[in-house]
Amino acid sequence: MKTTMIDGRRADSARRRERVLKAIDDALRTGGDVTVSSLARAARVDRTFLYRHPDLLERVHTAAATPPPEGHRAAASRASLWSDLANALERNTRLRGQVRRLEKRLSQAMGESVWSDSGLGAPVDIDRLQRQVTALEQQLAQTRYELDERGDELDAARAANRELTRTLNHGS
Repeated sequence: MKTTMIDGRRADSARRRERVLKAIDDALRTGGDVTVSSLARAARVDRTFLYRHPDLLERVHTAAATPPPEGHRAAASRASLWSDLANALERNTRLRGQVRRLEKRLSQAMGESVWSDSGLGAPVDIDRLQRQVTALEQQLAQTRYELDERGDELDAARAANRELTRTLNHGS
């Protein structure tokens, strides 16, 4: 009886091995998900069965590293899709902020260009320089006026000097 039980156990293990090998072949042929969990589910065995048989586990890892056949897309896990979505949303947010900053800089540059090209106003530096030129012109005009007055006073003093000199020369 003991040998019958051992033989039955060996036969059950062989049937499970065959189901696992068939599940691996089917997954490779169809481009299905090749993980320990998915293959154990497809073969209707416990995952520990695969971990107890290193040769089967090695075949699972080899099959997982094998690229899917042409025309089949590898199935992505739900977690990886959520991760990809979160990364895409974050990148989208960063790009939206960068676009806003670039649009603001472009708007400022275009505004300054149109303002200076239109002649409606001058940049602050030119306005300050024009005010300084105006102040210096006013100062120059004032200095010329004072110079003309002193010139007139000098002419009057010379005329008085000549008159005094003539009076002194004729009176003696």
